[in-house]
Amino acid sequence: MALPDRVACMRRRDFLGVLSGVAATWPLAARAQQPGRVRQIALLFNARETDAELQGRLYAFRTELGVLGWNDGQNLRIEIRWTDGIADRIEIYAQELVRLAPEAIFTNGTPTTAALKRATSTIPIVFAIVSDPVGDGFAASLARPGGNITGFSSFDSEVGGKWMELLKEIAPGVRRAALLFNPRTVPGGGTAMMRPFFDDAARKLAVESFPMPVESLGDIERSLNAHAALPDAALIVMPDSYLLANAALVVRLANELRLPTVYAFRHYAANDGLMSYGVDSIDLNRRAATYVDRILKGANTAELPIQRPIKFNLVINLKTAKAIGLTVPLSLQSRADEVIE
Repeated sequence: MALPDRVACMRRRDFLGVLSGVAATWPLAARAQQPGRVRQIALLFNARETDAELQGRLYAFRTELGVLGWNDGQNLRIEIRWTDGIADRIEIYAQELVRLAPEAIFTNGTPTTAALKRATSTIPIVFAIVSDPVGDGFAASLARPGGNITGFSSFDSEVGGKWMELLKEIAPGVRRAALLFNPRTVPGGGTAMMRPFFDDAARKLAVESFPMPVESLGDIERSLNAHAALPDAALIVMPDSYLLANAALVVRLANELRLPTVYAFRHYAANDGLMSYGVDSIDLNRRAATYVDRILKGANTAELPIQRPIKFNLVINLKTAKAIGLTVPLSLQSRADEVIE
């Protein structure tokens, strides 16, 4: 009987050892059986991480992703790079993100989209706040982009004329208007797309118009001071990521110099700028999340049509108007989407 007892004991030990081994693998097995995997996307912003405007856009994008079932730290990993508005960093970070091989890259603006296009022809890229995606070579057409880039365009060419009309309405005495931009970061590298409409509207309103390119903070200060020395001068600030990154300086100088100014983004008017007219950037970034969702679920980027903006906002800051000596017509106030007092 001793031998069978020993065999039975050995068998019990073997069984318990196997059972122990199986138990040790249970957590791994459970993980393997969970549906899906952690997906990876990347984001590139030509701005400072502390920029309130860009943080608002990012919040809208991430919130919509959450609504669609994608949560950072759970089933999604997001890598973000901020350039601090320094043009030389755009190319560096674009290449860095591409080396991480994410499943999609989301960005705002023409310069970052162009850098990503140079860095990869295979990773899907979704953009928002790009003015002329076909003209800039990002897509073959709006309906069928045809490559690895698609997204949500931000401005129609005609908006240049609208800025000029609004400027003349809020400051009827304006006789000279400058178009402020950085050639390295403005859509298309210059003002070719919107300038004809801006100039045409200026001629009809008997206003002398001209471009004002700047590439540094010193340029901004010198150019605005020289412009303000002219009688009846005013300013239009282009949708430019460099200028947006330095919005506080631009707004402060424009107000100190009492220059009537129209800006392209609400962020300026919400932070003491006189008036803004432009696309609802929060809405565009929210909508862009739906394209990232579709790409993660297998959609072909080449077949996702580039969508045009559907919401534009006019914002007027009455406090600033009063500070620089302007009376805003009630007719203009009544058309505004937001009046800041």
